Amino acid sequence: EHEINKKEHHTDKYSNHKLIVRRGQPYHIQISFNRPYNPEKDTFWIEYLIGRYPQQAKGTYIKVQLVEKLQSKEWGAKITHSDGQFVALNIMPAANCVVGKFRMYIAISTPIGILRTRRNPATDTYILFNPWCTEDLVYLDDEKQRQEYVLNDLGVIFYGDPENIRSRSWNYGQFEEGVLDACLYVMDRAELDLSGRWNPLKISRVGSAMINAKDDEGVIVGSWSNVYDYGVAPSAWTGSVDILLEYHSSREPVRYGQCWVFAGVFNTFLRCLGIPARVVTNFCSAHDNDANLQMDVFVDENGKVDSKLTKDSIWNYHCWNEAWMSRPELPVGFGGWQAVDSTPQENSDGMYRCGPASVQAIKHGHVCFPFDTPFVFAEVNSDVVYSKAMQNGVKLVQHVDKTQIGRLIVTKEEGTDKMKIITEQYKFQEGTEEERLALETALMYGVKKSIPQDVTSTLEVNMDFVVEDPTLGSDFNVTITFQNNTQSRYTATSYLSGNIVFYTGVSKNEFKNHSFNVTLEPMKVLVLFRAVLPNLWSSIFFGLQFREIPAILPTVRNCGS
Repeated sequence: EHEINKKEHHTDKYSNHKLIVRRGQPYHIQISFNRPYNPEKDTFWIEYLIGRYPQQAKGTYIKVQLVEKLQSKEWGAKITHSDGQFVALNIMPAANCVVGKFRMYIAISTPIGILRTRRNPATDTYILFNPWCTEDLVYLDDEKQRQEYVLNDLGVIFYGDPENIRSRSWNYGQFEEGVLDACLYVMDRAELDLSGRWNPLKISRVGSAMINAKDDEGVIVGSWSNVYDYGVAPSAWTGSVDILLEYHSSREPVRYGQCWVFAGVFNTFLRCLGIPARVVTNFCSAHDNDANLQMDVFVDENGKVDSKLTKDSIWNYHCWNEAWMSRPELPVGFGGWQAVDSTPQENSDGMYRCGPASVQAIKHGHVCFPFDTPFVFAEVNSDVVYSKAMQNGVKLVQHVDKTQIGRLIVTKEEGTDKMKIITEQYKFQEGTEEERLALETALMYGVKKSIPQDVTSTLEVNMDFVVEDPTLGSDFNVTITFQNNTQSRYTATSYLSGNIVFYTGVSKNEFKNHSFNVTLEPMKVLVLFRAVLPNLWSSIFFGLQFREIPAILPTVRNCGS
């Protein structure tokens, strides 16, 4: 019976000998009594219990009685065959029942009272979310997507930068032995009340806090310091299984992780419980410390970035997750994919967590909807505001870049390892009427914006450069192009700086510092500077300042990692 049930419930891949089923869908059991069953005289029912103190009102004690017709919205049992002492039944777990590991008992009414079967761990039953059930909040009406976002235990996570996108394979391993119990332990460790474990919204929000160990002794310790003593470097992990099993067995956070590790493990947690999930990568991702929809970059009078004043950071890429679920507490249309992020970035309601935030709400600027929608909106929509910090304390806005943040948002394509671009699911195209309305909506709902929308930079001289594909530890070339957009002749003093930068935008040290003058003829393009920069170790930040015009145009280019 177990194998038939698992096949029908899409749980046959789990390496677990116990019965694993999905809610809102019937499964089969057979009961053997000590004498022939007589429906006219005998009364019995099935009991399911979860937790230490099961209560019927909290959905942790379920009395499953015999019914004529099964309905997915409520618990019930229907006899399908009776032969002497053997009784075959179909049992329907309610489509909104608690998710977890239940103890099962058979109860019989007798003249001397109620008799129950003894505790038998072999009859324990796992009940999971059911994306195949229309009544379940995680229902997903696309079999190809269900195969990918629930049943695929291997994946690809994209990283790098828009000009140099790379991928790493990741073993989610949600079906491997011990992983399901480890995921249930994560909820136990979070002390998530059992009565709330029917709700994918609550479980995904708790999961976003528990996958990181920042404030709750969760699964993974984050480290961006390049020092990984007494642990494993984030880049050495290739899957979630070892991390979850170690956390379950040791009861201690596992060291160490960065954004793709958090996202990979969180994806395992969600898929294992039956919530459709995928890993998303946002290239040029804003980390907005003051939630004002702008990344404030300050440079001194020499064009060098002032690290003391610049608190916001731009990550070359950032990985988070999307979980699929209905949002009945929100207006129609805001269900579907919900952004959830377990990388500890900002505090949300007293804990380091993020989401679930409706992707549709993010796109349309409805940042009033929970949870943490303003933060995710800023991650993909912020402007980069370059300001000159004068010696007298005055800060002058020099340039506003409206296109750098959220340049490309991708995930793995269903059924292949190819990259699927989903930028348009998070934001409208820059400059469109829809994009303007989304921003106005966000501002109306309380998102701060220090720089007026109509502030633009008119540059009389444009600069761009090309960095050849670098090799770790080798020299590489940079070609810089200047374009004079005026009828005047300019002599510009330019400044070039190269810094080692972590993918989170944190600068380590400067390895190149060079000033030079260029003469620019009217309405001409000049390819002037071709430099060799030695000993590349990570990423490069280049900043240039044109002293003859009131504009600063620092530009970020990733050059490997």
